[in-house]
Amino acid sequence: MKWTYSFLAITGFILPMSQFTPWALEHGLDIGRFFADLFSNRIGGFFGMDVFVAAVVTILLIQQEGKRLQVPNLLLPILGTLLVGVSFGLPLFLALRERALQMGMEIEKHHGVA
Repeated sequence: MKWTYSFLAITGFILPMSQFTPWALEHGLDIGRFFADLFSNRIGGFFGMDVFVAAVVTILLIQQEGKRLQVPNLLLPILGTLLVGVSFGLPLFLALRERALQMGMEIEKHHGVA
């Protein structure tokens, strides 16, 4: 699953940025304009609100699950979520978590822990 999550993180970076980059090149980093465009109609507002809630839940998951499993580099998926979105931050965290779990299993095997 680590490679699947890694692929989804890359896809989750490329797809949103393919929409944001041309917008940013046209309008600059105008935050007011960004939110005005995002909430310019009800369907945009629907997606905007959904993503905001999903981002908060994702960051809480990263913090709680990451600390519990001692996943390294937790700042990376948090920043990925804040700067790109859930589509990047969540699969990045899941890939890091899979890697940490695999490393833990390898350590257990090496030390004979069942």
